[in-house]
Amino acid sequence: MTFRTQAIKEAGQSIWLDNIQRRELYDGTVQQMIQEDGVSGITSNPTIFMNSVTKSRDYDEQILELTESGKDAEKIYRGITLDDIKKAGTIFLPIFKETDGRDGFVSIELNPQNAFNAEESIKEAREILSETGLPNIMIKVPGTREGIKVARQLISEGMNVNITLLFSPEYYRQVALAYIEGLEERDRNGKEISNVHSVASFFISRIDTKVDKQIDAVVMADTAAGERAAALRGQTAINVAKVTYAIYKELFFSQRFKNLQKRSARIQRPLWASTGTKDPAYSDVKYVEGLIAPGTINTLPPQTIAAFRDHGVVEKTMEEGLHDAPEVLKQIEQCGIDLNKIFDQLLDEGVRAFEKSYLDLLKSIKQKGVFLASHAEG
Repeated sequence: MTFRTQAIKEAGQSIWLDNIQRRELYDGTVQQMIQEDGVSGITSNPTIFMNSVTKSRDYDEQILELTESGKDAEKIYRGITLDDIKKAGTIFLPIFKETDGRDGFVSIELNPQNAFNAEESIKEAREILSETGLPNIMIKVPGTREGIKVARQLISEGMNVNITLLFSPEYYRQVALAYIEGLEERDRNGKEISNVHSVASFFISRIDTKVDKQIDAVVMADTAAGERAAALRGQTAINVAKVTYAIYKELFFSQRFKNLQKRSARIQRPLWASTGTKDPAYSDVKYVEGLIAPGTINTLPPQTIAAFRDHGVVEKTMEEGLHDAPEVLKQIEQCGIDLNKIFDQLLDEGVRAFEKSYLDLLKSIKQKGVFLASHAEG
C-alpha cells in the first residue's frame, strides 16, 4: 500500500522522519514508512532521544551493561545515540546510494552544551564521523554565530552538515554562504567536493507560535492596528519560509555556485523542521501543504505523517505568493512586532531547550543505571 505522502516525493520534495525510536528501527516500522510513505531520511535531537530513553525500556539492557562497565552518563548517552544512528544509517544507506547522495541521511546533534564553543564542536564532529564510519551521517550544528563558523570548517573538511535551529532568513543567508565558502576553500585545496552534502534546517511552527501571541496582544489592545493584525495571524512562518526559499534560489542558481557545480558541487537543500502544528486552530497539515517545493525537504513527526496520509493535499505551493512574502512580513512588523528580535529569542530558546533535554537525559540515564544495577544485584 502507498499513501498520499508519496505524492510529496513526486512533487520534488523529500520527506524525512523527525523521530528515532530504537524499537522502530528493528521491528520494521521505519522500513515500512520508507516503502509506503516515501520517507528518505531521518533526524534526531536531544529531545527526541530524551523521549525515547525515558518512555521505553528499549535501552535498559544497554544502560545496565554500560553502567556496570563503569561508564558515566555522558559515555552511556554517546553509546546509545551512536548505536541508534549507526542502525538508522544502515537502513537508509541503500537510499543514499540509489539517489547518489541526494537522500538517505541520518542526522545527529552535537552536544548542545557546546553550541557556543567552536573548538569542542569541531572535535566532537570528527569523533562521531570516525566512530560511525558511514557516508550518510549528517552532523547537526546549531545556527548560532559560532555554529555557522563550525559548519564552514566541517564542510571544508569534507563532512556532511545539517545546520539547524534556523529562524531568520538573513541567518539562513549566512548559513548558505558558509556552505559555499567551505566548498570553495576545499576546492582551492584540490580536494573533492562532490561528496560533501548539506541541508539548512529552518524551524517553522515555532515562529507562528511566538508571533501569534504578539498579534493576539495587539488585537486585545483594541487599537487601529488590531483589525489589521488579526488578519495576519498564522501567516508569519510560511511567508518567512518563502523569503528564505527566494534567498535559496538567488544563491544556489547564481553564477558563483554554478562555477562550483562544474566541479560537481551539491546544492545545499532547505529543510523545513518543526512542522507539526502546535495551534489547534490550524490544520494539522498546515506546515506540510504550505511548504511543498521542489529541491526541499520536510522533516515530519510520525503524527503529522499519519495526518497527511489521511487528508493531505499536494500542490507546489511555495511558488505561490513568493514575491508577496516580504510585503506580508512588513505588514506584520507595522503592527509593532519586531521579527528580528523574535528570531533571536527563538534561537536562544531552541539552544537552551536542547541543552535542558540533554542534561535531563544524562540525569535520567544515571538514575536508571543505578536502579537497574541495584535490581540486577538483587
